[in-house]
Amino acid sequence: MNPLCYSNPSRRKFLARGTFGVGSVALACLLQQEQALAVPSNVLLEPKVFDLTPKAPMLQPHARSLISLFMHGGPSQVDLLDPKPELSKRDGQSYDGNVVFSFFNRATKRLLGSPWKFKQHGQCGTAVSELLPNIAEIVDDICVIRSMHTDTNDHGTSIRKLVTGLSQPDRATLGAWLTYGLGTENQNLPAYVVLGDPGGQPTFGIKNWSNGWLPSIYQGTVVRAQEPRILNLEPPPHLKGELQRQNLDYLQQLNRDFLDRHPGESDLEARIAAFELAARMQVDAKEALDISQETAATCRLYGLDDPVTKEYGTRCLIARRLVERGVRFVQLFLPSQPWDSHTDIRKSLPEICRKTDKPSAGLVKDLKDRGLLDSTLVHWGGEFGRLPVSEGDPAKGGRDHNGEGFSIWLAGGGVRGGTTFGQTCEFGHRSVVDKVSQNDFQATLLHAFGLDHNKLTYIHNGQQQKLTADQPCRVVREIFG
Repeated sequence: MNPLCYSNPSRRKFLARGTFGVGSVALACLLQQEQALAVPSNVLLEPKVFDLTPKAPMLQPHARSLISLFMHGGPSQVDLLDPKPELSKRDGQSYDGNVVFSFFNRATKRLLGSPWKFKQHGQCGTAVSELLPNIAEIVDDICVIRSMHTDTNDHGTSIRKLVTGLSQPDRATLGAWLTYGLGTENQNLPAYVVLGDPGGQPTFGIKNWSNGWLPSIYQGTVVRAQEPRILNLEPPPHLKGELQRQNLDYLQQLNRDFLDRHPGESDLEARIAAFELAARMQVDAKEALDISQETAATCRLYGLDDPVTKEYGTRCLIARRLVERGVRFVQLFLPSQPWDSHTDIRKSLPEICRKTDKPSAGLVKDLKDRGLLDSTLVHWGGEFGRLPVSEGDPAKGGRDHNGEGFSIWLAGGGVRGGTTFGQTCEFGHRSVVDKVSQNDFQATLLHAFGLDHNKLTYIHNGQQQKLTADQPCRVVREIFG
């Protein structure tokens, strides 16, 4: 029976008995929104209504979109982006510095020079490891920050601090703050998209893209790692067209009437927005995620012709297509923590480099060729680095965690390419010049988007909250052109 024929139809009856159900519009966006519906009832709202419409930045922005290539596990700076001749010279000698170990049973103080050669590249002459031959080709377009540091040495707490500002759990992540502050330019696609790996969840799981105590609408939307990347993207054939439109309009009316009777419920607002976005996505999302029309040359640029790089390259290509269509923030994750090189680093490090090197460089090249690099900020990096000493047997061992000095790189979005910033000590152990904390990094990213980290605030439990959490930090203005 058609629910529209019921006398005194209610929202509950409509959802329960409607012939089209909610399956046709409950897309990945809705599923992700509903994971965070249990927000404490004492959240204070400012303002009363939250949405993703474009918002004016506080300052003159450098960037409009962000693509984060998150390298879980801690890439080894001394083997990839921060050459240390003195470390190689003293390979095998005992290190007299103080070392914080995470795994004492395998700990040594035997210095381990990099097994791989470094060479200068580009007009800028930035030195890059032979493990990253494709990133070496884009050094004139990137800024390598060699002086990152954190006060934590554990994956979970370090990731939490990097993505939420503090090591405390259940805080809002960078992507949630960015979309809260700026909204998005395309109302037919999610503002904040997460592209996961078919191998599984990253360390810290879904909390990497949580909205925390921000309204649910700002949580990251996960797009499946395999086809179909969005389930139920199209309604059944017999429900397409005008019938679906009438049903959706009626559902919207019921939801809006319910919201009018319960004002200020941010989770309900988020759910209504998710339904509406789901319907709009039926056309735009399908087109955005379809790479079949890309040229053979573009596919080769991302490594889609190589089984080793095809999967990660496909996600990098999708990331470009999403920001090209106005998505604010796209994150790519890897399963677990593949850069966590505790053992057999001579085997594990080349493997993960080969998977990610060409696609990462291809993304920057493609953005630049299309005139998108100026407005798109690309981030590459992990939660910390590795120690300059060997963990276990130097021939078969690896490197332990190191939060005192590590490297990342940024490209586009107003960042000066062909530059390096900061220095670590002669062994690559500690940041010693122009140190950049994780909170400095967050303040700097917000600045690139025209947001003041001290003024982007939200009231939770009666307290003013910020991404940088009132921690001592600064905007690293030196890296901008």
